[in-house]
Amino acid sequence: MSSDLSRNETDAETQNLPSTLPIFPLTGVLLLPRGQLPLNIFEPRYLAMTEDALGRGRCIGMVQPKEAGNERNRENPPVYETGCAGRIVSFSETGDGRYLITLLGVTRFRISEELGLRRGYRRAVPDYAPYAADRTASRRHLPERDGRLDTIRSYFSLRRIEADWSSIEDAPDEALVNSLAMLCPFEPSEKQALLECAGLTERNDLLMSLMKMAVHGEGGGASRAH
Repeated sequence: MSSDLSRNETDAETQNLPSTLPIFPLTGVLLLPRGQLPLNIFEPRYLAMTEDALGRGRCIGMVQPKEAGNERNRENPPVYETGCAGRIVSFSETGDGRYLITLLGVTRFRISEELGLRRGYRRAVPDYAPYAADRTASRRHLPERDGRLDTIRSYFSLRRIEADWSSIEDAPDEALVNSLAMLCPFEPSEKQALLECAGLTERNDLLMSLMKMAVHGEGGGASRAH
């Protein structure tokens, strides 16, 4: 079974964000507003989370576990306080019991309180107020685009990342910066720093700094990405 959920509903529904949010901790995975994140759901508690989310507004909060986790709490490690809420915009079931979903990023949030488990998955009370601006796409044009593209080319060459350069060159600044922040193989702490940037300008500056440090630093251990 598969379904595509109406994208036209999304803008209206961002004004009615849930007061309780299931949270999905994944190390090194970043979701940003208006970014799309495909997920392969197979663990029983996250299958339950997806089923419940589909019946309760279709929202899931993506968060990262803190790197210095407690070994006695591997199942539910401490997480960073800031995450991003996404709405399920596509959903399908596989023959072996998995769910394939795509989240569309809506807004960041801070965890005000973590609640008890439900069907094995974690839940939190989100505070969306600090990130009200996330719900409106940025139309800002960042300076020095040619220089940024040169930095991206150098970084992609180092990491052996294949790219559709015509799409990259034509992409609006917000879409380009957020997509690169989500997709590039940065360290989890760097991903979290990109998430917590105040706005597009700050995220772009950090993104360029991370790429330049990689290019001018160690060249070994490059990972393959698409």
